[in-house]
Amino acid sequence: MTESRPTPPPEADSAGADWPGAGADGDQADLAARRSLRRVAGWGTELEDVTAAEYRQLRLERVVLVGVGAAGQTEAEVDQSLAELRRLAETAGCLVLAGLAQRRARPDPATFIGRGKTEELGRMVQAEGADTVICDGELSPAQLRNLEDRIQVKVIDRTALILDIFAQHAKSVEGQAQVELAQLEYLRQRLRGWGGNLSRQVGGRSASGAGIGGRGPGETKLETDRRRLASRVVRLKASLRQLQGTRQLRRQERVRQAVPSVALVGYTNTGKSSLLNRLTGAGVLVDDALFATLDPTTRRSRTVDGRVFTLTDTVGFIRRLPHDLVEAFRSTLEESVAADLLLHVVDGADADPFGQIAAVRQVLASIAADQRPELMVVNKIDLADPETLDQLRRRHPQAVFVSARSGAGLDQLRERLAAGLPRPRQRVESLIPYSRGDLIDQIHRRGELIASQHGPQGSLVEAWVDDELAAQIAAALD
Repeated sequence: MTESRPTPPPEADSAGADWPGAGADGDQADLAARRSLRRVAGWGTELEDVTAAEYRQLRLERVVLVGVGAAGQTEAEVDQSLAELRRLAETAGCLVLAGLAQRRARPDPATFIGRGKTEELGRMVQAEGADTVICDGELSPAQLRNLEDRIQVKVIDRTALILDIFAQHAKSVEGQAQVELAQLEYLRQRLRGWGGNLSRQVGGRSASGAGIGGRGPGETKLETDRRRLASRVVRLKASLRQLQGTRQLRRQERVRQAVPSVALVGYTNTGKSSLLNRLTGAGVLVDDALFATLDPTTRRSRTVDGRVFTLTDTVGFIRRLPHDLVEAFRSTLEESVAADLLLHVVDGADADPFGQIAAVRQVLASIAADQRPELMVVNKIDLADPETLDQLRRRHPQAVFVSARSGAGLDQLRERLAAGLPRPRQRVESLIPYSRGDLIDQIHRRGELIASQHGPQGSLVEAWVDDELAAQIAAALD
């Protein structure tokens, strides 16, 4: 069953920009709903008369950022990583007050930043009135506990921040289950309690010889939490396996029909969803924010020579993407592994596009998708620095340079996309009767028509088709 899409009006440009609704990105109802929950900067929420109602001041979470530059990192790289952490914090709904960066050979095993910097951070938190500290790295349970004990405010790390953003943006059943699984795996080693002081009941002398005085009060709250967490993880994994089976069935059906697949991959906020809207008119949510898209969207489209293919928008990557997230989203990321062509979208306007490329290829390698055919697409050329674009052209001469917003370069992208898709392998030359117009339609959809000539008995067709369609044509003419 094919998915219908709106037809562009006659005045639309060749890139298919003017779709009904609100331009290339559609009406963006999901984006309007998401932004309706945001607090507008500068607008007060104070009540003048609080005598007749319970009063609670509304304010954004106030955070201080902390970064540690590892050995070999330049000062610019440390600042850039901290700036990315700030964008993540703002995407999560925080008000960033200040940032603290430190250069050291390796993070301190006790407090991540060392004793002196911890005291300095504590003074900064008090001076700024912050209630949360976000560290640009993954903290061990001991580091997390020590920092909170010494600073006396909530401390989270980069992984927890990214998980929180995912939890806010996940909409589908599968996406929410994947995020919850990643969160539980993250929390598994970070549950707190009294440890072994209140353990399970030991029993009598036969139980390790503990005897009198060794009988505990029963299962502790910590052990109860761990048991419930483990049980929930098992249920989530079972649910995801079932959803993964459904996804595999759909993928097998596309393979059976010989429909080529294309996957949009790349760093977060590079414009993958905008490109999907431009190429297919999908109307998926587009927002200038990190991880705006979590749930994959697949749409059918046609190449410039008329062949049908599917285009899938996948979740964006980021530097130091948490391992738990990669594992939880593995079934979704398999769309990239199974794709016939990867469109690797790069933000040409980013300060470090080469770092983005390296981060994306690292994640692709971790899911065994680095050997798939790849077409690099440099997006946002209308906002990019010309010198950066020149460097990208020299280092990646096969890349296509486009702007999903203005439509520049999309015609070339369509041509390169059609050239990069696998072509049918069998050449057929058959007289197809007019009563089998369905075979002609399948040739147009799944194959490549070379020539056709209409006669009194039917259409003499010369075309390239896949093995299954060639067998169907042969069986119909017997």
